[in-house]
Amino acid sequence: MQESLRVGVIGVGHLGRHHVRIYSMLPSVTCVGISDTDTARGQAIADEFNVVFFPNADELRACIDAVSVAVPTSAHFSVVKSCLTQNCHVLVEKPITADAREGETLVRLAEDKGRILHVGHVERFNPILEKVRPYIRQPGFIECHRLSPFQPRGTDVDVVRDLMIHDLDLILSLGLGPTKHIEARGMPVFTEHPDIANVRILFESGCLVNLTASRISTGRLRKLRIYQRDCYLSVDLGAKDAVIHTCQASDTIRQEVQSQKISGSEGDALTRELECFIQTVLGTALNHGVSGEEGVEALRMASHIVSLIHSSVMSPSA
Repeated sequence: MQESLRVGVIGVGHLGRHHVRIYSMLPSVTCVGISDTDTARGQAIADEFNVVFFPNADELRACIDAVSVAVPTSAHFSVVKSCLTQNCHVLVEKPITADAREGETLVRLAEDKGRILHVGHVERFNPILEKVRPYIRQPGFIECHRLSPFQPRGTDVDVVRDLMIHDLDLILSLGLGPTKHIEARGMPVFTEHPDIANVRILFESGCLVNLTASRISTGRLRKLRIYQRDCYLSVDLGAKDAVIHTCQASDTIRQEVQSQKISGSEGDALTRELECFIQTVLGTALNHGVSGEEGVEALRMASHIVSLIHSSVMSPSA
């Protein structure tokens, strides 16, 4: 009989709490405990899910096999490095680190230690994407909109690394090839970092991608539109459904547009992501998690975009 994998969670804020909740329900997993710098919140979450609260994260790492890291981005590097050094498999929330060079260091450390390092780009596990991927072939134009109301959580980084990075990771996962040119504009509104950004990426394949991200909107929107020859896909990532429009020749000279609505499964993306992480550690995974290398690639592009935004702010006439 397979032994239960011992897991823990470091950082139990809004998202970390859901990691604890899901781990507490997964088979082949024993959620040993949690750790957080906020002792009161950490103890409250531990009591809620009947796990042990460890004020000292080193003590937690010493008695687990795998861990989710959901601390603020600025602390990702130091916390993940400690976890890998203590031979824990790690799933760290996106972005992998605040700086791409730090992410590269973690990737090398995971390789040296023989540990799994996954990055929490949870949108990859959105059930609707599984349904639409077979329809995506040689896109010529892609639009991404990710809008969210303002909230203090996540504002230790800019909107590109906070929100847009989800879409950057999705775009990179489509295999469009090398980039040819990137333009970016953005500005800070409620924080010291850019809170709204628009980016245009031209790939050498000819595909043009237009991305908009805002964390100062009045509502939420997570949409992906993909245009290719004889097919247009409109994907609502929030509602987990899509409409696929195809143009087919009829008996007459005119062509007819047919629309097909498809829905993703009822599966929760975060649950699917954590299941994949655990199965990868156990060697039974059927799906591909987001590797540390992929997390660094998305962060490298995000960091370049942020530098372009800062350059545009410094030289508005450019």
